[in-house]
Amino acid sequence: MTGVASPVPSARSGGLSQPWRIAWFLFFAAGLNYADRAALSSVIPPLKEEFGGTDTDIGIMGSMFLWTYALFSVVAGSVADRYSRSRIIFWSLTLWSGITFLTGCATTVPQLYFLRTGLGLAECFYMPAAAALLGDYHGTATRGRAMGFHLSGFQVGTLLGGMVAGTLAEHYGWRWGFWLLGGAGLGLAMLSRRFLVDAAPIPSATTAVRKPRVWPAYAYLARVPSFHVMLASTMVVGIASWPLATWLPLYFRENYGLGLGSASITGFGLYMGPVFLGISLSGWISDKGARRGARYRVLLKAASFVASAPFILFFIGTPSLVLVGSALALSSFIRALGSANEHPIICDITPPAFRSTAIGVLNLCGSAAGGVGVLLTGILKKDLGLGAIFGFSAFLYFFAALLLVISFFFFVPRDIARAQQHEKSADLA
Repeated sequence: MTGVASPVPSARSGGLSQPWRIAWFLFFAAGLNYADRAALSSVIPPLKEEFGGTDTDIGIMGSMFLWTYALFSVVAGSVADRYSRSRIIFWSLTLWSGITFLTGCATTVPQLYFLRTGLGLAECFYMPAAAALLGDYHGTATRGRAMGFHLSGFQVGTLLGGMVAGTLAEHYGWRWGFWLLGGAGLGLAMLSRRFLVDAAPIPSATTAVRKPRVWPAYAYLARVPSFHVMLASTMVVGIASWPLATWLPLYFRENYGLGLGSASITGFGLYMGPVFLGISLSGWISDKGARRGARYRVLLKAASFVASAPFILFFIGTPSLVLVGSALALSSFIRALGSANEHPIICDITPPAFRSTAIGVLNLCGSAAGGVGVLLTGILKKDLGLGAIFGFSAFLYFFAALLLVISFFFFVPRDIARAQQHEKSADLA
């Protein structure tokens, strides 16, 4: 495991065991991680007005963030498999919060390009370290619930971050949302030492630390077909989902004449509110399904894509606000019921020493594809309209589900067995 940190305390503290104290801290950190991303989506109109930007400029900002996040996620995963995961989380949280605060001081579009790129670099180190740290502390019995709880933090952050930024922008100016979120993140970072503890003891200064080498992790992952399918599925979903997360507030503002704050509350509320509810149940469903066998997490995730996709088709045409809002909420809720399976699947098909690397590669593929989706949406928005772009993304979810079903039957059982055997061999070494 990681080579630095304090020993894992066995006693309960403040009514919570250490695994759940960590899960609670990461819930709030995850919330700020996505709140800082979502804030920009809520203030697109005042940014375009103040800086003279275009839809393509906004698309480029979103893509620069996602592509930087993607490019360095591979490095972030390898780093989290070799060094203290808790310290990586602290520094990532500190840096991205500082960049968010500085975003509120930007005065030109190039400055926003630079800051969004920096945000992608700072944030990419968080997820591999956080997910692997949860995997270190939570076994099969609680892993789905812990990781589902962590994921729900992302959704709450997106919801509150977008709503807060949009409301503050409408009444006090767009900068205040970034200052508030950045300051909150810096405050949370100062509390990290009280909550985060790595799952391995600190070696003494004279002890030789045997850290996992980088290339064996990639060599192992290259021979895991179910991991390759996960990457492909994540890329397909990234193209479909990131444009929604980026452009929804503008969609409601332009199509239904809502004010800046109302558009943010409507867009993020209907999208992320149901996601939070779905993810709250998702962890329990995931752990219950895993009782039949760990591979059933893959089938649960595929089922959530199939059941949620038809509702997205209601974006096509000129639906009423009630109809499109209801369809969006139902789609988001159903899809979220499978969300808590992704990282547990990675933990099931890869040995512990390679999990951060695997999650880093997963982030690379999903974020890079998402960047393509955001940029294409910005370019095609004028000709096709946001509704048509959102609606046709339903077919991408069907395709992602098909890939997972194939993996469930042909690849996952063998890959889980191989990961378990590798872990046993490492324990005996």
